[in-house]
Amino acid sequence: MGREMKIQEIRELSDKEREEKIHDLNQEFFNLKFQLATGKIENPARLRLIRRDVARLKTVQHQQAKGEASTQKA
Repeated sequence: MGREMKIQEIRELSDKEREEKIHDLNQEFFNLKFQLATGKIENPARLRLIRRDVARLKTVQHQQAKGEASTQKA
């Protein structure tokens, strides 16, 4: 759970799995931010990893949506 996701792993996920992963990471991020505010966080570097993973997931999601839109126009 402490490692970042590789872009290839993200591309292999289905749309639904990506949505669930984004939701789970956002929940974890919220919990870690709460721990940070209360001073009980064990691994503050995990916040950065989560932010980057969410960005990767959303980027792939956007790329695939954009690709589907361009194939529908053609």
